[in-house]
Amino acid sequence: MSTTTSTRLPAAPSGTGPVPTRSRLLGRDVLRLGTTGLRARPTRAVLSALGIAIGIAAMIAVVGVSSSSQARLNDQLAALGTNLLTAKAGTSLTGEQTTLPPDTVSKVRRVEGVVSASSTATLAEPVYRSSLSDPAATGGITTMVADRNLLGVVSAEVSSGVWLNPATATFQTVVLGSTAAQRLGVVVPGTQVWLGGTYFTVVGILRPVALAPELDSAALVGHEVAGDLFGFDGSPTMVYERSADDAVEQVRELLAPTIAPEAPDEVEVSRPSDALAARTAANQAFTGLLLGLGSIALLVGGIGVANTMIISVLERRREIGLRRSLGATRGHVLAQFLAEALLLSALGGVFGSVFGAAATAVMAGVNGWPFALPPVAMVVGVGATLVIGAVAGLYPAVRAARTPPTAALSS
Repeated sequence: MSTTTSTRLPAAPSGTGPVPTRSRLLGRDVLRLGTTGLRARPTRAVLSALGIAIGIAAMIAVVGVSSSSQARLNDQLAALGTNLLTAKAGTSLTGEQTTLPPDTVSKVRRVEGVVSASSTATLAEPVYRSSLSDPAATGGITTMVADRNLLGVVSAEVSSGVWLNPATATFQTVVLGSTAAQRLGVVVPGTQVWLGGTYFTVVGILRPVALAPELDSAALVGHEVAGDLFGFDGSPTMVYERSADDAVEQVRELLAPTIAPEAPDEVEVSRPSDALAARTAANQAFTGLLLGLGSIALLVGGIGVANTMIISVLERRREIGLRRSLGATRGHVLAQFLAEALLLSALGGVFGSVFGAAATAVMAGVNGWPFALPPVAMVVGVGATLVIGAVAGLYPAVRAARTPPTAALSS
């Protein structure tokens, strides 16, 4: 039962009978009455709130994971830079594969705004673990000739061992990309691999290279040994160039005409950071789909709340009739059941927000991302549950308010 207060109306004219009073429901009474049904049937309340919680948790987790992934990309681009451009030979008008001239790197370095440049060249020499390996089991590893300044230009790092230097580049030594080392079963430098019909000693293993993923599955050798053993003529396959941040677009327009003035259309220029951003955008393309699924779960939760409230109204008809008989108005009954629906939805919204934030933290920790959950997502999530609760509880509350006291007491 609720506690109501009576407010005396203005005095009636003399001889017209007793002064009527108007029942008034206090705010604290609304809150207490709203929790009565939840406390009386806790299992039903928890199950109903669970539907809301699942929908909100899914939506917040999707937003949080997407934001954390974007934060990881921003940190990665800030560390690697967006001023790296690559240029490689394309195809001619007749569809034939073209080649870059041997002096390509020196030409690129003369372009205004270029800070540094390096290159790699692909060799048609297979790499195996040993001379006894199956010739068909190449493992997708590519042999490349690398400039000595390549690491600094592409922001690559050596995981173990050393990079090519004036001493090692003239001998039969090789540096393996991370994927190439894994496929060849090479764990530490000093191991020998069978490259181009002779043994090469592994002197270094690279970490994964974000801006030049083609290096991950490569076996990199020096210019000198490539020329002596394989007849390398110095023509690069891929050129890597770092520009000043404010000159990237200008250099991008000048690279192809500088490398091949007679046929600039045969040179393909790209920015690797754009590929990273495009990959992240492709991953986030599912965000809308997942948000839609979360919305469906939230809608199902709202239907569950409405169903719970309708059953509650049917079960508590005697209570409604008794309260009406004791002076409660339709507005009081409406406020009671609407408050119960809002509290039920708010319960699911709060727990769903907590679960969604926890799921985001777990995903970010597993993938090594920074935790980035916009606070507004939590606020909007709880606000959405209140709206759902109000809509779901409105009809049952109106139905309860319109129940005649006599019909309620006789049911």
